[in-house]
Amino acid sequence: MHSIDFSALLASSVHDLKNSLHALRELIAQLENFFQEQKPTELKQLNFEANRMNNNLMQLLTLYKIGISQCTPTIDEHYAADILEDVVDQHSTLLTLGNVELITQCDSDLVCYCDSVMISNALCTLVNNAHRYCFSKILLSASQEDDYVVFCIEDDGKGFPENLMSSDCKQFPQIDLSTGNTGLGLFFTKTIARLHVQADKQGFIETDNNSQFGGARFKLYLP
Repeated sequence: MHSIDFSALLASSVHDLKNSLHALRELIAQLENFFQEQKPTELKQLNFEANRMNNNLMQLLTLYKIGISQCTPTIDEHYAADILEDVVDQHSTLLTLGNVELITQCDSDLVCYCDSVMISNALCTLVNNAHRYCFSKILLSASQEDDYVVFCIEDDGKGFPENLMSSDCKQFPQIDLSTGNTGLGLFFTKTIARLHVQADKQGFIETDNNSQFGGARFKLYLP
């Protein structure tokens, strides 16, 4: 009996799911054409959830490719403000529907060296998580701290649960099915951060409950 490569099998299944999800998103786009002026709230929610599932599947595929050394970041110079703007654009509709205020803070001339697609995808996932657990407010910021550019997400929710609290999230957290906290977004972001290296410095993440709003705070450090 041949041994089964379950990681490859799961990757193949994710590809199939992405194909089905692509067809679903095409159908949603067709439905949106029937509502040119005022799109139903439920349709906007459906579109967002489809995009969120697509992002999660992309993360799983990226992690698989990293695991088999088939994925390397494309590092280039980017303005941090442009990355934040991309994240805001992808979340503006749902945040408005949920009456959540998304505040951004960043110097317009702050430059970072990164794979902007990877970083934007990671931040989008974490903002989505913050939206799920906050009460009414999220702060998305970027700043310079010594030799690192730091992207920070803070909210006014109840904070990270204990299983997602650790310096640099050194290991994959235990999954809490009762709350839906899988930790995938944090694990993905930690993995992406560690791919960003300059000289003797490597990217990393930190999680704590020291948000200025009283909730969770996530920090992504890029050298």
